[in-house]
Amino acid sequence: MEYKWSDIIDIAIDLNDTYPEIDPQWISFPDLHKKICTLANFNDDPLLSNEKILEAIQMAWMDESD
Repeated sequence: MEYKWSDIIDIAIDLNDTYPEIDPQWISFPDLHKKICTLANFNDDPLLSNEKILEAIQMAWMDESD
């Protein structure tokens, strides 16, 4: 399954699986954006993200890492 920016939960799960050593609470938005764009299943325009989307993904990733 390929992810778009709207696939917040799927992206968060993949980030949690791919980067278990990272505490998502402390990741910067530029670093988060870069990590999302390099996920194998991510297939969307990198320019379509915004702070609201990145914050939602970060919050979902924090939930997944608990």
